[in-house]
Amino acid sequence: MPKNQFERMVFAFLTVLVTVHAYVFFSLYVVNGNVLMSVTGESSVIGAINRQGGVYMFGRFLPIWAVVIVEFCFAYLLEVIMGSPCSFKLASKVFQPGEVHPMFFETAIICATVGLMCPAMSFIAAWLYYPYYSGFHIITLLANWLKLVCFNFPFAFFTQLFFIQPLVRTVFKALFVRKQEKVCYCERSEQ
Repeated sequence: MPKNQFERMVFAFLTVLVTVHAYVFFSLYVVNGNVLMSVTGESSVIGAINRQGGVYMFGRFLPIWAVVIVEFCFAYLLEVIMGSPCSFKLASKVFQPGEVHPMFFETAIICATVGLMCPAMSFIAAWLYYPYYSGFHIITLLANWLKLVCFNFPFAFFTQLFFIQPLVRTVFKALFVRKQEKVCYCERSEQ
């Protein structure tokens, strides 16, 4: 997979690009869709969002494209600074990269990334989508964070493991074509 800093940045960009769109869709349509439609009286989620003037963020209503850009910026920075480096270190504590099949090591990285990024991004989202119109209270923030983690973690785990990462890895391999490396992943015999 990524071999240098530029490739890691491209890989993170591709991952976050797909992930942010998936989460905005999940949050607006699956988690909050029925509430938005019942509050506005619209028959579709996009109609409800348009009727209320956008998505509530930062204490005001913003268009969906602005929400995607804001979440993309936070997610990309967090992925580059914390997600990728820490998940690689965590996976390396469980598996030795050269001694185990790449599928196991990549799966460990995905699981570690979800375990780190989901609570971190949910905390950021708890701040971004906090209901500031009713004042601020730390208990409300923590309750919103816990709720977001409970909603997002199963979605994050399964989409990253079975959809997003396979897609991103396929696109990445098409962008950065390399000669096939022949590696043996057999156990070393003790002598």
